Amino acid sequence: MNHRCFFLVVILATVFSGCAQKQTSPSEAVQLNNPTSKINGVSFVASRNTVIQEHIDPLIQLHANYAAVMPFGFIRNIETPEILHNNDRQWFGETRSGVKQYVEMLHKNNIRVMIKPQLWLWHGEYTGFLKMTSEKNWTTLEASYRSFILEYAEAASELGVEIFCIGTELEQFVSQRPEYWSQLISEIKTVYSGKLTYAANWDEYKRVPFWKELDYIGVDAYFPVSENKTPTVESVRKGWAPWKQELENIARQENRKILFTEFGYRSVDFSGKEPWKSDRHEQVANMVAQNNTTQGLFEEFWSEDWFAGGFIWKWFIDHSKSGGPKNNQFTPQNKPVENLIRNHYKNHRE
Repeated sequence: MNHRCFFLVVILATVFSGCAQKQTSPSEAVQLNNPTSKINGVSFVASRNTVIQEHIDPLIQLHANYAAVMPFGFIRNIETPEILHNNDRQWFGETRSGVKQYVEMLHKNNIRVMIKPQLWLWHGEYTGFLKMTSEKNWTTLEASYRSFILEYAEAASELGVEIFCIGTELEQFVSQRPEYWSQLISEIKTVYSGKLTYAANWDEYKRVPFWKELDYIGVDAYFPVSENKTPTVESVRKGWAPWKQELENIARQENRKILFTEFGYRSVDFSGKEPWKSDRHEQVANMVAQNNTTQGLFEEFWSEDWFAGGFIWKWFIDHSKSGGPKNNQFTPQNKPVENLIRNHYKNHRE
């Protein structure tokens, strides 16, 4: 064997040895093959029931390539800060068994997954205000949250989930206990090797201290973008200008892409004024407002290299019974905006 052949054999052996040690995940393959592809996701709402194929077909028709699966933990109040999770009183889709079944069905249909555990405070109090009044309660909360989040990090690892979200809109918890969160991230990495993010509220993300320890800067993108009753696409794009510049600055500063862990608008008047509102007041549905705010967001972000994509809020598993022409809530299902999303996702798939 001459020297040239010998070195060729060595190089090929090294390459194939490396391939055997580490296979490229589906999400990594997308980035390698098409750097401009985006996460075209939906927030797949937990249900009492198992997921069957007819629940997945509408996602395929939407050209969604990702779904966020959202197990829940519950806290009675700040005086008893123990998180109840994965028990028989919860809906199936909120438990570990439900997460497993949902993920397996989604993966079977080539839809990637982000597991995004969330907390629910009794009476629907905002999770960003969750803050303990004593060191004893902080210790209880931290131990309980660790148990909750590591349970689903382990599930994410077992199921080959592509992205894991370590928390959702927990501003005071994060700001008051930063050392705890850094330690928790280290613990998560011992059981899960996929991509990590945290879902910060739109007015919180700039103060999150641990972005460099994660893979994506997660933002629940309910930024106010228009004061108009029925915003035009042009007014929405103009309203995004200052927020978009801030998002890009943080992305470049942290050397991480922005991921909209939630985005979307209700089909109501003034949909872009306070997009975070989710009250159930009876209002006449305004489909044009929802359509234009969504289109404006798409036009501003999906072409940016520092933007990873996002998850529309929200998508119920029983598509035929969800949304519709009189529904004024967030879901795009069976509304004009669904077709807008379908066409947009189709044009930005890998």
